[in-house]
Amino acid sequence: MMTEPRIRVLVAKPGLDGHDRGAKIVARALRDAGMEVIYTGLRQTPEQIASAALQEDVDAIGISILSGAHNTIIPRICELLRSQGTEDVLLVVGGIIPDEDIAGLKQAGVAEVFQPGASTQAIVEFVRKNVKGVPTG
Repeated sequence: MMTEPRIRVLVAKPGLDGHDRGAKIVARALRDAGMEVIYTGLRQTPEQIASAALQEDVDAIGISILSGAHNTIIPRICELLRSQGTEDVLLVVGGIIPDEDIAGLKQAGVAEVFQPGASTQAIVEFVRKNVKGVPTG
């Protein structure tokens, strides 16, 4: 009996930010919802994140960023994803992102930004609804 492919999500913490509680909570919620989650750990470079996304053949990437460096780090991740042909991977960002920065991040290639207070259920539902080519059963 063949099993349906599960949505594969890379959860990453870029930059110098050492607070990973939110990333771990989201990773667990995605896993509990039946997704396969790869957590890269703390202090990842954009290059490490893009490389892991390619190597792990993920459907989505969740970035948790609280350091204030989102306007530098996130566009760099988007650029790297495009350069390696993985721009179709769904990219979502969560963390301390000011309202005025959201439009620029979306223009760079982010599908959605989840600010503090977003429910894990909203994140799970967004990923399920927006990952292309994987059954969402």
